[in-house]
Amino acid sequence: MAFDIPTDLTPELVPFAWLIGSWEGTGRLGEGEESDPHFWQHVAFRDVGAPYLEYRSEAWLTDADGTKLRILSVENGFWALERQQQDADAGPGMTPGDIFPALRSADDVQKLHTKEGFKIQAHIVQPGGISELYYGLIDGPRIQLATEALLRSKNAKQYASSTRMYGLVNGNLFWRWDVSLGNNDLKAHASAALKRVTAEAMES
Repeated sequence: MAFDIPTDLTPELVPFAWLIGSWEGTGRLGEGEESDPHFWQHVAFRDVGAPYLEYRSEAWLTDADGTKLRILSVENGFWALERQQQDADAGPGMTPGDIFPALRSADDVQKLHTKEGFKIQAHIVQPGGISELYYGLIDGPRIQLATEALLRSKNAKQYASSTRMYGLVNGNLFWRWDVSLGNNDLKAHASAALKRVTAEAMES
């Protein structure tokens, strides 16, 4: 599905433009071997008119034919370029920012570009008392993220660190998630291939 970059997109979101919208598809838990469970996923990256994307993911365990069996997980969060917050930015809380964004043009944003790409951060909250802060890079249609900090409630299950990778290939969104539970190295947790189902979220 083709899409157009909105002309009124906040400058800081231009590097993420290919990601904005809703995606759906199937994946496998673990290494994706024949015996590994199947899942179906819906992911949305929404432009809310601010210098960050709102993120939501919902995943369901399925049988091999794609019939939904039960909910696996729901995630919510925010993705943005990594930079120092300025007086013009909103927050903390409901403190209003300036009417104009802190970075007002493509040239302002381009100054943040490194030889590896743009540095980004993603804050993702999982059920069960787990909150992750990722740092990483976006380089064209490729994203790499690794946990910088992780907060677990006192009753949460063991969970130490993770990495996530995303890529746009032939119009489809491919991703992989590796996780460490604390006493071992990162291991394959899940992966999927998602198709764009709408770009309506780009119209704010």
